[in-house]
Amino acid sequence: MTKVPAPIPEPIERLVFDAKELLYDQLPVIHDANKRIVFEIALPADCTTDGEFVYTRWPAFALPDGADAHRALTLLESRPGIFDYTPASNLPGAVEWHVNFADPRLFCGYGTSLFAQDEMMVAEHPALGAIREALRTGGYPAVTEDDSGPTPVLITGVKRRCHVATDANAEEGRPRGLYGHEFGMASADAVRRATTRIDPPTITNVIAIAAPAYGVGHYTREDIEHVLVTAYTGFRAAVAESERLAGAEAPVAVHTGYWGCGVFGGNRVLMTVLQLLAAEMAGVSRVVFHTANVAGGPFLEEAVQVLSEDLAPLGPMTADGLLDRVLGLGFVWGMSGGA
Repeated sequence: MTKVPAPIPEPIERLVFDAKELLYDQLPVIHDANKRIVFEIALPADCTTDGEFVYTRWPAFALPDGADAHRALTLLESRPGIFDYTPASNLPGAVEWHVNFADPRLFCGYGTSLFAQDEMMVAEHPALGAIREALRTGGYPAVTEDDSGPTPVLITGVKRRCHVATDANAEEGRPRGLYGHEFGMASADAVRRATTRIDPPTITNVIAIAAPAYGVGHYTREDIEHVLVTAYTGFRAAVAESERLAGAEAPVAVHTGYWGCGVFGGNRVLMTVLQLLAAEMAGVSRVVFHTANVAGGPFLEEAVQVLSEDLAPLGPMTADGLLDRVLGLGFVWGMSGGA
């Protein structure tokens, strides 16, 4: 029987931005010289802009009554590498979403020299930086969390206008790649060679969610619940927005990876397990999991093992039962930087 998720609250904010007006009135504020190079390639002066972006910010949702680890496993599609923005396999008509590994301050580092997953997504989708500036100008809190807890942000219809290669390539002037702090230290010529304009641009739907950060020792039940509620809220809101965009029968694909496992120091296995469970609880059709590099593969394999051996044999569980079971597995925080 198909799971029908419970009704959800209305968003805290729903704003519609005209692309032409947005990028005329609220150009991104870019401080780093290399980021300006990417922006100028992605959005040259003679570039035409049209369409609209729909921005929503959502209150945290109550977890549903049940979770099924066995079904969560059936949602998984694994891909090596980082986001390539190609659709999920064999899922025609799907509404595709990509997770932004956000800071609680929405897109706060986009104009700096940092080039982690969040900043990379904004560089390739320059309207996201403009949306942050428009929110602040309009008096809206540009956040993915507030005093009430997680408040995931969804943005539909954003154009991806360039691709920035971050792999190590000595011949192209990036012997250590361009990810993270390497981007700010690269030469201008290396950044130009790494950046390819996408014309016509493609369209991306974004789920911006912030993971807990900088924990030490074993995860607490509160830590685990915070992660699960954040991911569930973002994914369930994506299902609701997909229905608005394409109707109730359209499948929903969420592209994600090791969310919160870089600078924030999250445990890669736990964060993978919880995202797959959150997707199942939310009614997502497919989770396309990008493992970033060869070293990322074993963490996904271990997460699949946890789901199949430690959780699936228990059958469908209540949310409380699931949280207790995951807590009992004794997950430990990693190190900031991706351990």
